[in-house]
Formats: sequence, C-alpha cells, structure tokens
Amino acid sequence: MPLDPTYAMIRRYRAATGFTPLYTMTVEEARRADAETEAGAWDWHPHPEEVFDLAVPGPAGEVPVRVYRPRSDRPLPMLMYFNGGGFVVGSLNTSDSICRALASLTRCVVVSVGYRLAPENPFPAAVDDSYAVLRWATEHAAEIGADGRRTAVAGDSSGGNVAAVMALMARDDDGPSLTAQVLVYPPLHNDLDSESMREHRDPMFFNAHSSAWFWSLYLADPADGDSPYASPLKAVDHRGLPAALIMAGELCPVRDEDRAYADALSRAGVPVEYHEYPGLPHGFLAVSAKLPTGRDALRLIARFLRRRFGTEHEVEPAAEAPATVVVGAAQR
Repeated sequence: MPLDPTYAMIRRYRAATGFTPLYTMTVEEARRADAETEAGAWDWHPHPEEVFDLAVPGPAGEVPVRVYRPRSDRPLPMLMYFNGGGFVVGSLNTSDSICRALASLTRCVVVSVGYRLAPENPFPAAVDDSYAVLRWATEHAAEIGADGRRTAVAGDSSGGNVAAVMALMARDDDGPSLTAQVLVYPPLHNDLDSESMREHRDPMFFNAHSSAWFWSLYLADPADGDSPYASPLKAVDHRGLPAALIMAGELCPVRDEDRAYADALSRAGVPVEYHEYPGLPHGFLAVSAKLPTGRDALRLIARFLRRRFGTEHEVEPAAEAPATVVVGAAQR
C-alpha cells in the first residue's frame, strides 16, 4: 500500500527542510526537538471543562499527573493515559491533545502520567511510576470526580507498552481491576527481528533505527528486555487480562509485534479488536488535526471504551466549538 497522501506531504516537507531523525541526536537535543512538535488544542472536537495538574506520590518522589474532566454532575469512568516517546522523550504536554480528545469523545476522566524517562531513569522506573499512579488514582478516584471501579489504561507508542504492562502488573499483583486496555502502535518486545522491523527504515519517520536507539537507552542491561514488564509479548501467560483494542500502522516497524500480541491475547481468551491502518507509519494519532484517519481512530477508541465502560447508550459528543478549559495546578 502506498504512503497515505497526508504523510506523503509530510515526508516531502521533511525532506525539503532537512529533517533530522531523533536517533542521530543527543538525548537533550532529541527532547528539545520532540517538544517543538507539541500540538496545540484541536478544533475538531469539544474540550473537557477542567484540565488540572497534580503531583502523586511515587516510588522515587512525586510523579506529575494531568487530569482531564468533562462536565458532569456524577462520577465518570477513568482512563489512565501514558504518553509515547520511546521512554526517552515525550511529556504530559506532547500527549495533551490526544488526552483532550479522548476525555471529550469518551466522556471520561483522563489521568495522564508523567513517568520518569531513560536513560537517567532506565527500566523499570517508567512502569514503577505508572503503576504507583494507577493504584493512587483508583484509590482516590472520587477526589477527581471519577469512578475507580471503571478504569481502563491506554497509551501510544512506548505509552502503549506501559499500558500493556499495567494490565499485566495489575493482574499479577492482584491490583486494580481494569475494564480495558488500548494499545496504539506499541513496541512489545526488544528483539527487533521482525519482518516489519526489517522493512521500515525510512529516516523521515520512526523506523527500525529509532526503535533500536530507544530500547538501548531504556534498558540499562539488554537482559532486562526479557522481563514481561519490559516486553509484554514475552509474558508466559496472557490469560485474565482486560479486553484489548490494538492499533497499528501498515508501514510501522512494530506492526508485526502488534499483530503477534493481538494473536497471543486472543489465544489466551482475551477479547481483542485489532485494527491495522493501510499506508500509515508510526505515530499517526499525533497528526490527527491534519489526518482524517487519525480522527477516525480516536473516535473508534472512544466507542470501544464507552462499550467497555457501559456508557455506549450516551450520546456521542458533537465536534463543535471547544468548551472553556481551565489549565493549572488546581486541586479538587
């Protein structure tokens, strides 16, 4: 399948303006470059009425959290969201637009987690922080207007890996009961030996070199990649995990491991929806303001979550003018 027309335009622009892949930079240069791509608020969907920042106790100090809450006079279901960035770049800001869309389209409280980044904080820092926030959020859900009994996890790219790990950890630890997991083009093992990894090396997009670079920084010891909490595809048992929605791009290097994870969950009796988008590379949710397929994918995620939350009977929000948004470190 040829490259999607929107991405073909993006590729031409990058080639003409001297695009530099993150894996050719230092970590600090990569973080600055990634931060410059932060998208502003989109105008194709409503926005949650409240957006506020919190600090949650974690295993190595406070973990920054951003909460998104639509207008409601009753507790709403809760979605824990983990941003992408290869465990090395990315932040609450880079996932802000996705979280606003999901909070409004799903009509749920979204809790976005600013976990520690590698290489300063290698595996398992990211998952330890994220699990601490997951437990805190379910225990304190009422304080942020959420119903902790209806909690799902989601993430894109490395955040999708973290979301999958949260499902495994919660099951293994007899932790919070999760309603669903949404994994958007997640890297799910560190072996880098799949056909899709060999095929997709275009330097204008996230590619096999990107994946190798991020894994090398995330894992202080390559042997750590054998842990199912680093590589969920390597878990011996996938039984008892929450229903999953997995999305992948046809032209993404982690496509084959996403297919394999959908198969592994299905074999274990876990309900799975797998959607593969023709002509799209890694990262397509991040350009949803320009990409109709990205907007469709976010709406599909919202419909899946509403079904799992038991709120599918509620009217889907119209894509109208945004509501007033309050941003800051407010406490509820």
